[in-house]
Amino acid sequence: MRPAREGSIEMVTAFREGHGALPTLTGVAPIAPTPFKETGDVDLEGQRRVMDCMVDQGVDAICILANYSEQFALTDSERRAVLDACLDAVAGRVPVIVTVSHFATRVACDRARDAASAGASMLMLMPPYHGATLRADEGQVIEHFAAVAGASGLPIMVQDAPMAGTHLTVPFLVRLGAAVPLVRAFKVEVAGAATKLRALIEAGGSAIIEPFDGEEGITLMADLDAGATGTMPSAMIPDLIRPVVMAHLAGDRLAALAGYARLLPLINFENRQCGLRATKAVFRAGGVIASDAVRHPLMPLHPAIHAGLMELVQEVNPLALRWGR
Repeated sequence: MRPAREGSIEMVTAFREGHGALPTLTGVAPIAPTPFKETGDVDLEGQRRVMDCMVDQGVDAICILANYSEQFALTDSERRAVLDACLDAVAGRVPVIVTVSHFATRVACDRARDAASAGASMLMLMPPYHGATLRADEGQVIEHFAAVAGASGLPIMVQDAPMAGTHLTVPFLVRLGAAVPLVRAFKVEVAGAATKLRALIEAGGSAIIEPFDGEEGITLMADLDAGATGTMPSAMIPDLIRPVVMAHLAGDRLAALAGYARLLPLINFENRQCGLRATKAVFRAGGVIASDAVRHPLMPLHPAIHAGLMELVQEVNPLALRWGR
């Protein structure tokens, strides 16, 4: 087990007490999967093992209860149990980002308060949406984010993702950051993410503190070239993705490019063929969790897809494939 990361608990306490801002988050902040037993119940012991494995992967932060965590498949009580299990297991070793997205501002605020009381370092939040047609206008989105910030006192990462169906323009994101100072991080995972990140950084200047990308890192090199300083991939191979990010941030683009080229076939397979099921399959193969079950209507990986994933992941041999053996 790795020792506690220097400043993790202290920096959150300092932020809440007004003694200083959180250090800038860079590097890799992967999404934690939510394991289920074969019965379909949430596996809280497996969840704790997931968090231990991710800390051992050397991540810079962990994001929980996101879409890749299957938050949409959890009941409210399960969500709270997962929140508590994750924060208890991490115990301040790395910062934890808690996704609190919900259409109703009141519910998002309740989730934000729960996350803050449990010890979260940051929140991730999508603009309010429900289904294909229920959306908020720009003024309502600002009010939504301001309410969540006020309820928690924690910095917020805006999740700019196609799932929300809400077009967040660069001028609006800059306006949102100016209106709600706790909005300081931006996870851009829309089409043309590099172009949007570059424009956002140019327009927002010093207000864009943590520009991140997502989508398992499938456009990572282009996004790093555009100015991204971090990525939020799955938990499958963050120990291998982090050196790519850190090499690029250190100015060694050629080393970053070589490292990324080695990983890209697996990242592409994960993104295009497996989705959130890839991490669970690898974690099960590596003895981190007992089952890679997902909840219906999601379906298990086809045996041929599973075999293709294992072939590629064995080639790069990430920690998750060896952690529990």
